[in-house]
Parts: sequence; structure tokens; C-alpha cells
Amino acid sequence: MSKFLDILGGNILGSVGSILDNLTTSDEERLEAKKAIKEILINAEVKAQEEVTKRWEADMKSDNWLSKNVRPFTLIFLTFILVVLSFLDGNVGSFIMDDAYKPIYQTLLITVYGAYFAGRSIEKIRKK
Repeated sequence: MSKFLDILGGNILGSVGSILDNLTTSDEERLEAKKAIKEILINAEVKAQEEVTKRWEADMKSDNWLSKNVRPFTLIFLTFILVVLSFLDGNVGSFIMDDAYKPIYQTLLITVYGAYFAGRSIEKIRKK
């Protein structure tokens, strides 16, 4: 399981664990540890965004029509299905959105805005 988490987190857990192992109880050391953990998490997020950007760039450079369009079509399809199902689910007379759909919409919005705006910001910074 730890190997799987290392792959997903880019050894974040190991880095945090080593910092906490060296931690003692003074306030100054705790603040330093918090700062180091934040730095590790920020660097991991930047690296993850860079990898997503690399995948998108590779797809766009491909000569294959499907590789260029599979993500947009998947996004359109899944969004359409989610909207249709959430609007039609039990709504015969009046519209009442089931509470089960609200976290899905929230997660999708956060993901889409994060991928687009954070990803675009990183791309612009890298170009400069």
C-alpha cells in the first residue's frame, strides 16, 4: 500500500514522515516543520500540474484525431449525462435536486476550475 501511495503522491508521505521523525517539541521547530510540509505539498501540486500539461501537449501534437478529441468528447458526454440524470431523477412535477448530486457538482467545479486556471497559470509562468 505504501508503494502505491508513493507512486500517487510522489514520495510525499515519505518526505513528511522524515520531517516528523526529526521533529522535537519547541515552537520554532514545529513552525519550521509546518513550513517544510507546506513546501513539499506545493511542489507536489506544481509537479502534478506540469504532468497534466505535458499530457495535454502530447495529445495536441499527435496526428491522431481521436487522441486530440477523446478528452473533450468524454467531458461533454459525462457532463451531459450527469446533468440529464440529476435533472430527471425523480422530478416529474417540480424540480428538486437530490442532495446526492450536490457534492458531485462541487467536486467537478473545483476540479475543472483548478485544472483550467491553475494549469493555465503554470503554463504562463513557465513561458516567461
